[in-house]
Amino acid sequence: MQRIAKNPLLFTGVFAASLALPSLSFAHGGTYRGPQDTVPPSGGGGGQGGGVPTPGPVGPGVPGGGRQTPGGVTPGQPAGDPAGGRRNTGGDGAGADLTGWEYWWAFNRDPFLNLKSHIASLGVQTGSEEHYLGRGESVQSRDMLRVSEQKVRGDIVPRLLAALKSESSNDVQSSCMIALAKIGEAKGEDGKSPIAEAIRPLLIDKSQEVSETAAVALGILADKANIGLLTAVLENDDARMRSLGVGQIGDVSVRTRAFAAYGLGLIGYKASATDRVQILATLRKILDGEGKRMAQRDIQVACLTAVGLMPLAHSATDLEGIDGVNTTPNSMETLQEQLRYLLAYYADESNNHLIRAHAPTAMARLLSVSDSAAVAILREEVAGILSKSLTRESKDTNAIQQSCVLALGMIGDCDEDAVDKSIRAKLMGVKDELMDQQVRNFALIALAQASGRPGTGLGDPIDGVNTKNKRENSRSFLLAQLGQGKSAVYPWSGMALAVMERGLDDARLASSPEVKQALQSALEQAGSPSHQGAFAIACGLVRDPAAKDVLLRNLERVRDVEARGYTAVGLGLLGDRSALPAIQEVVRKSKYQAPLLKSAAIGLGLLGDKDLVEELVVMLKGATGLSSQAAISSALGFIGDSRSVDPLIEMMQDQEVTALARAFAAVALGIISDKEPLPWNSKIAVGSNYHANTETLTNQTSGILDIL
Repeated sequence: MQRIAKNPLLFTGVFAASLALPSLSFAHGGTYRGPQDTVPPSGGGGGQGGGVPTPGPVGPGVPGGGRQTPGGVTPGQPAGDPAGGRRNTGGDGAGADLTGWEYWWAFNRDPFLNLKSHIASLGVQTGSEEHYLGRGESVQSRDMLRVSEQKVRGDIVPRLLAALKSESSNDVQSSCMIALAKIGEAKGEDGKSPIAEAIRPLLIDKSQEVSETAAVALGILADKANIGLLTAVLENDDARMRSLGVGQIGDVSVRTRAFAAYGLGLIGYKASATDRVQILATLRKILDGEGKRMAQRDIQVACLTAVGLMPLAHSATDLEGIDGVNTTPNSMETLQEQLRYLLAYYADESNNHLIRAHAPTAMARLLSVSDSAAVAILREEVAGILSKSLTRESKDTNAIQQSCVLALGMIGDCDEDAVDKSIRAKLMGVKDELMDQQVRNFALIALAQASGRPGTGLGDPIDGVNTKNKRENSRSFLLAQLGQGKSAVYPWSGMALAVMERGLDDARLASSPEVKQALQSALEQAGSPSHQGAFAIACGLVRDPAAKDVLLRNLERVRDVEARGYTAVGLGLLGDRSALPAIQEVVRKSKYQAPLLKSAAIGLGLLGDKDLVEELVVMLKGATGLSSQAAISSALGFIGDSRSVDPLIEMMQDQEVTALARAFAAVALGIISDKEPLPWNSKIAVGSNYHANTETLTNQTSGILDIL
């Protein structure tokens, strides 16, 4: 059987020359990351281990039109960088350019879109008393229908469980597992967990796709009862797996073990301190035991990422500091010990740089959950260490410098504390210190994130810092970068300004009318589709009503599908419901332009529109092409209306349609019923350095970030 990949909505890669559907493969619930899927190729080899190799896409989405395989690069070295030096570590060996803003937006957009909040705020639920009394039949209520818990537990979960148990298709099984995990467990009166009990046996399924999906699905469930089993999977412990009621067929593959590590991190994200300490001990055991084995890079990156998802409390009695500590701690039972461990791993140059590059991200995530005075001291020490990498004299590779820049953006803020002023100055100075364009691009975004985040001290981004004997502030600096209009940084500076102003606006700090005007002017003057898309998103992020007319004009006149898609999303972010008719018309006319239909559906979801649900249901019933089924099912999921539930269930149960079509229906049901406000993997995607990715992190089809 052909190895199934994880992307039901993968129509082309980001560099596709056409929108024709390539040889489509699918699994695990699929992905949607932009008007076209924008997932970078792997940054290096190694990591398949005992797993089944995952072929990349075939067709125009791959430069050269050939098939990418994980074995196309030398283990231990980034693709396109045989010397392992300071070159672009994210290349795929075929000239792919990962410096586009589209990649960053693809992995960081979820908190800005926050679609579930728009759906949840719509009020009336189908099945509620108001609905059955007849008031639910009003036009207002029809626009405010969302799926009730009763509908989820009474109809959706039983149908998904039945499909999971009866279907032999890997596609349907994988999609049902992810959908059920996103809905979450509701234990019966007998204390049993029906969803977990249905998923656990699939950990040893002969299909690599199914087994690894089971591992991550148990993590998404976030039930501490699954810690022991996922620990046994990660440790490849046959005896313990059998004692827990799950047999084993040979060694557990590297891919499944990596997914188990991510799963443990997802459980730990919501677990108690005691459970976190237990999980951290397992992760450390794996990192220490396999830390030098490049063939296990997927596992190591997964473990480092998981460590960063479960911050512990700081110790009030631990006053030694973390800067300059040369030995690793004996345990990870406090925040200080977590940071010391990660710093030691980061500093150890015998660890491969593509693995070390994930340590700054993990540290930043640990530090970003608290602004207490004690944590501020730790933040200052970590910032000082990471800043040392961002000089012209540094020997660190691009991948490490990219991660350091992104990490500084996550831990800095806009007040006048010395560490925050130092972070902002360092990020402004990157353009003078470093040659790598992606480091510079990330520095603009990181500066914006830090400058748009309120701190505990006084100050805001209009307070200047000294850079090269010149006093500048974040806003004037980014406006100057935008004003220079250099193609390499032009869209990045626009996106950065928008990120900063949106942060200030959300924090009820003073945002800038000047910035909004500058972004609107850039949108009006944008020539290339990429620039049109970037400034459409930017104007939407700052919620500038003056940009609406330009966006509507572009939605009608721009021919490029990607640019039109971003324009629809920008209008949705703007929040002006007068744009609904124009976006609805795009949906009606884009049945055979799947990426555009999906983006327009995002716009409708952001505006809380449900008018097209019944039309989409009719379109879905009549759709025969795979791309149309995928796009319409996803659109129904993004809009999130209960009227789509029964048709989707019917489609999932219809044995006359293809297995892929049934899987798409399960995907949509999972989106509609998701228990979390943001996609579950956004906690891993946001702030990640996708230039240092692994096959199981993201590879266009079958990584943890490629699952919808």
